[in-house]
Amino acid sequence: MKKIGILLTAITIISCNKNNEKADAYGNFEATEITVSSESNGKIEFLNVEEGAQLKKGSLVGLIDTLQLHYNREQLKASIETVQSKSASVLSQINVLNEQLKTAKIEQTRIQNMYAENAATKRQIDEIDGKVKVIEKQISSVQTQNTPILNEIKSIKVQIEKLDDQIKKSKITNPVDGTVLTKYAEPSEITAFGKPLYKIANLNEMELRVYVTETQLAQIKIGQKVTVAIDADNDTKKYEGNITWISAQAEFTPKVIQTKEERANLVYAVKVAVKNDGSLKIGMPAEVWLK
Repeated sequence: MKKIGILLTAITIISCNKNNEKADAYGNFEATEITVSSESNGKIEFLNVEEGAQLKKGSLVGLIDTLQLHYNREQLKASIETVQSKSASVLSQINVLNEQLKTAKIEQTRIQNMYAENAATKRQIDEIDGKVKVIEKQISSVQTQNTPILNEIKSIKVQIEKLDDQIKKSKITNPVDGTVLTKYAEPSEITAFGKPLYKIANLNEMELRVYVTETQLAQIKIGQKVTVAIDADNDTKKYEGNITWISAQAEFTPKVIQTKEERANLVYAVKVAVKNDGSLKIGMPAEVWLK
């Protein structure tokens, strides 16, 4: 975002007061401009943007070609299915071994009970215990084989999520309510990440940047209502303004303003918000009366 506004010189301003009284401050209107840039590389399929057009926040205004991204995504989906089939095979082995372990443990319990009644030998106990341990080790070994497969599936899913994000960013969505100021690209052109597409600004409420002296500073506060005037059709048009910001730091009067002696004075920048009825434009000069 950047603020656009040309400082108004006192030489170019004619007082709007009917009694020819000098205004308390002078300045130019500015607005917060947003340059909407491409977040993807490729051909612009469409871009429904025209200079002067009003756009709504969140509206889809363009699209950058996503065909190759779509093909890559389909390829990854096929890969994940192949890898998942390997995991299914491993899980099937584990299920078979678990069933064998379950049967072996039932047999182990039966033989232990028989041994307690002197109906089985110590050798039988050792054999069944060894069988249970062997199956448990086999299950552990097969589970180890499944770990890299699961990691591969996770990696592919991350790649798919990255492609989904790229596809989403290929859609050009307008970020704010506002008026298109400049259009930089056209449909069918090739664009790249970071390349400007258009510039937009909300002109419903304009900001007037003016400068006040240290003595005037005591007369103003944030939220204060002021009178703003512009020259229109050889007449004066007045608006109600609201002070929204006062600089906490003094600065020398900008060099383009008034005489060398006056430039040596310290002043404070002030922003005044003014509702726009359609007459106010970026860079337009205006005057402010504090009372």
